Amino acid sequence: MPARTRQPLRYPPHPTPEDPVSPHPSRRTLLVSAAALAVAAGPLTATARAAGRTPKVLVIGLDGALLSRIKDADAPNLDALMAAGLTAPSSIYANPLASTLSGPGWSTLITGVWPDKHNVKDNTFTGNRFDRYPDFVTRVETARPDLSTYAVSSWAPITDTVFSAKADTRVSTPSSEYDTGTTARAVDKLRSGDPDAVFVQLDGIDHAGHSYGAASQQYLDAIHTADAQVGQIVAAVKARPAYPDEDWLIMVTADHGHTDAGGHGGSTLAERQTFLIATGPTLAPGSVRHDVKMPDVAASALAHLGIALDPAWDLDGRPVQQPAPDDFDALRGQLATRADETGIPAGPAGFTHTPPPGWSVDNSAMGGGGVTEWRGWSFTTDEFWTQAQRDQNRECNVRARNVFAVADGDEWSDKAVTGTFDSTLVSPAYPVTGGRAATLTYTTFYRQEAPQKGEVLVSYDDGTPVSVRTYTADVPSRTERLTLQVPAGAGTVRVRFRYTGGNNWYWVVDGVKITQS
Repeated sequence: MPARTRQPLRYPPHPTPEDPVSPHPSRRTLLVSAAALAVAAGPLTATARAAGRTPKVLVIGLDGALLSRIKDADAPNLDALMAAGLTAPSSIYANPLASTLSGPGWSTLITGVWPDKHNVKDNTFTGNRFDRYPDFVTRVETARPDLSTYAVSSWAPITDTVFSAKADTRVSTPSSEYDTGTTARAVDKLRSGDPDAVFVQLDGIDHAGHSYGAASQQYLDAIHTADAQVGQIVAAVKARPAYPDEDWLIMVTADHGHTDAGGHGGSTLAERQTFLIATGPTLAPGSVRHDVKMPDVAASALAHLGIALDPAWDLDGRPVQQPAPDDFDALRGQLATRADETGIPAGPAGFTHTPPPGWSVDNSAMGGGGVTEWRGWSFTTDEFWTQAQRDQNRECNVRARNVFAVADGDEWSDKAVTGTFDSTLVSPAYPVTGGRAATLTYTTFYRQEAPQKGEVLVSYDDGTPVSVRTYTADVPSRTERLTLQVPAGAGTVRVRFRYTGGNNWYWVVDGVKITQS
């Protein structure tokens, strides 16, 4: 799909004199600003909760913004937010799941589910499932109609289509006003009203990306302008008379990235980039995480407002305030740079064959040779694995987070091999109570080509492994939940993921856990 038509820029490339931000603040100013934000939006203490501080949410969307370029730009307000809270770079999908366009991007951020659920594939919104997966403001209004909700955007489809009429106020800024009008409306609402959930979308960065490219000075200038507008909005929050009695979760995010030359919609890592900058309860100042995904914005907003996340909603997001790292995530600091892969840049670290404590990889039947990175089960990241070869659906591995395990016969076979790919990922021995059902949960993404096969086996007290699930057909990214009947007297269960094949496709596994009720 072609990129959407952009309105012309209608505001100066740098803050006007009345903007509350110096265009070139000193380092001391930045540190003072960061400290103030840290105090204002720091962890919610038991004392503050007991004092009855009112939870409120502000989401600011910067269309087409790249985190790497924000760090290059003169952006003191965004720098201060990063210093005061969490910065979480992440990546999104590509076709065939959906294009890296604004329609799918904003729909994912606002509904808390990936495109395979909300069904927005491009900017037409054709076939959307907002009736089944509504925006987070609609969920707020349904659960707590007493709360005040407000959404304003420079790109009209967000407030005309993605947010439903249940929002108390939806405003699509006239094109003649563009981001200047959007900012003014948000500031006025925050100063004169009493909103509980506010969403603001600014479009100028994406406009500059289309017109000049993400590598241009104009793109940096657009970030600088948006940064000043973010500063005005955050200042309006802090200027509220009731601010000392309020507990604000502030989140800044983007719907997609941009290429250096300009544009998006494709599968390059630059186009698939997004991020979350957040300040609020439990989010440590200056922290960086890699387990955050786009749908977490909606889930985090709901959780902060005290709205329980109903499992029937089938959300993909989880509250950023409640991190849930798995065993594989601990490997991020041990990842190595490329060995044989040529499509992956030389700098980024992204793979290891060394499993986390308690895990092992059985390569006793594994063939020889092949590409080093993918010989047997490997532990890797999206930003590393997807660059091995684009447009083979690896970009659709959306439900794995941070570091995950992959068996990739296709990439392994890109160098001369002997034998076949036969590797087994073996879990720790999880404690269980015999005679009761247990649930094996894991995230999977499997692409099939015969004679390839994926098999899940379990063994009790290290007895003979028994097959509980076999994969011989494509399985899209999803979370599997398998019920296990634990034999009487058993005290442990161990899980094995065995991939066999050759120059075929791949299998991703992540988030493995055993639970018993």
